[in-house]
Amino acid sequence: MSNIQLTQIPVFRRGFRFQWEPAQNCHVLLYPEGMIKLNESASAVLGEVDGARTVGAIVADLQARFPDAEGIEEDIVAFLEVAVERFWIELL
Repeated sequence: MSNIQLTQIPVFRRGFRFQWEPAQNCHVLLYPEGMIKLNESASAVLGEVDGARTVGAIVADLQARFPDAEGIEEDIVAFLEVAVERFWIELL
């Protein structure tokens, strides 16, 4: 069972920045000690994190973008749990 609520707002932790990195040809998460290369799924989720929208709003937008993806809500929440555990984001 997830501890993440659909009403919570994910924000990047201080020092973390999501951006496209042409040299890597992918989105990355930059932080003072390094860089994390992201796959397309992680990029889609983290690209929705703006510090204003709720987890529920992010899920709804991604469900609309990928209507054939079954179980997408559970996948998004599971990924956000990992991002919290790795200290990439925090939930307000």
